[in-house]
Amino acid sequence: MTHRRRTLALLMAWGALLLGLVAPAAAEEPAPAATVVRVGTEGTYPPFTFHDPDTDELTGYDIDVIREVGKRAGWDLQFVEAQFDSIFPALDAGRIDVIANQISLNPEREAKYAFSTPYTFSQGVIVTAADTDDITTLEDLRGKTMAQSSTSNWAQVARDAGGDVRSVESLAQAAELLEQGRVDALVNDNIAVLDYLAASGSTDVKIAGVVEGEETQQALAFAKSDTALRDQADQALADMAKDGTLTEISESYFKADVSVKDGGGEADLSGRDSDKGSWQVVQDATGPMLKALVQYTITLSLLSMALGLVLALLVALARLSTRPWLHWPARAFISLIRGTPLLVQLFIVFYGLPQAGIKFESYPAAVLALSLNVAAYAAEIIRSSILSVPKGQSEAAATVGMGYALTMRRIVLPQAARTAVPPLSNTFISLVKDTSLASGILVADMFRVAQNYAGATTEYLPLYTLAALFYWIVCAVLSFGQSRLETRLERHTL
Repeated sequence: MTHRRRTLALLMAWGALLLGLVAPAAAEEPAPAATVVRVGTEGTYPPFTFHDPDTDELTGYDIDVIREVGKRAGWDLQFVEAQFDSIFPALDAGRIDVIANQISLNPEREAKYAFSTPYTFSQGVIVTAADTDDITTLEDLRGKTMAQSSTSNWAQVARDAGGDVRSVESLAQAAELLEQGRVDALVNDNIAVLDYLAASGSTDVKIAGVVEGEETQQALAFAKSDTALRDQADQALADMAKDGTLTEISESYFKADVSVKDGGGEADLSGRDSDKGSWQVVQDATGPMLKALVQYTITLSLLSMALGLVLALLVALARLSTRPWLHWPARAFISLIRGTPLLVQLFIVFYGLPQAGIKFESYPAAVLALSLNVAAYAAEIIRSSILSVPKGQSEAAATVGMGYALTMRRIVLPQAARTAVPPLSNTFISLVKDTSLASGILVADMFRVAQNYAGATTEYLPLYTLAALFYWIVCAVLSFGQSRLETRLERHTL
């Protein structure tokens, strides 16, 4: 017995010793989680930020730079793609944390935002049609029509030169307008223009002159108060410049080091053109576009229509009420929504409400705005359909003891539904097409995917035609369903 006790005591002592040795390691705090950093980028501005036509992966010089910065700073990057004109509002509303999209430094931006150390130096150039010879300097731009992204640094250069600026979403769109003779010139970054010429193989436009004194510096943009992230980015960029990583990334895209002063003038983008024809580009884009059609366009339409109809019924009943506190708010709601553009409503919900402390993510914001829009139009359709039911029906129901709610549910609404189906179906069809506007509030819908491929390949006609075909197919299916539903309802007409 004594031997067993000694053995047990010895085992317990060894166990205590092992626990003591292991405890310090177990007590160590786990490594801190990586900081989630949302990166705003255009995704349609090659060679800086675009989708690879072969893989549909987001890539580009700016993307590689911010990925390396994030790796060194310990960031967990989440990319948020948006039209350029929406990127700064997204940063202002706290939807993103940093912009990586060749953002040029200027006094106005530096007064409002915090910028990293510049990582790109480029030269401004004037682009005209190939047969235009009278526009070579900024002075020649006075009174000329120009296509520019409205919030870009180059748009301000064009305005200061006296140009009549027409807003577009990308350089590729501006160049297309120039080729079609719809504008006289454009001003942009020489690297981006060289990339466009190489990728498109266009001989209809040319670099007509250099914008003297407009060598620009591009940097990462942060909110003014977000100096911690900015300082981390500066440290990473300094390390990347010191060990040659920035030079390596630059030379892989431009065969020159655009990360140093005067380096942009040596950029060479020959060989960037694709050997793919229009048919191959369309084949590559079809799968991603169909996926976005199902994942965003169709689901967004169904959710918005369902919620909109519920709200529309309530608004219509309130509009019919004799109580002023129900009638007048419903009437004001309909007037407000129908009297303002849907795009403005989307921007108010997504970019405006956060300033009042109400913040929705992009998809819920799109559902809310679209539902409210549907509700305003559908409410009037439902109201007129209810009014089309003869009053005698309600009076007959009252004589047999039916209350208001039961009369509406059993007598009025079933008859009104038959009248409302055609116009409500048209509203649904319009809603499907209106979902394309949701790309302005960072929803990656089907049309946004088409824009990504068009920006990278300049194949506008086939890709936009494919997008139109997909919208038409969905709407045709809905029209067929509408006709079948109308036929079915007609069989039960009283």
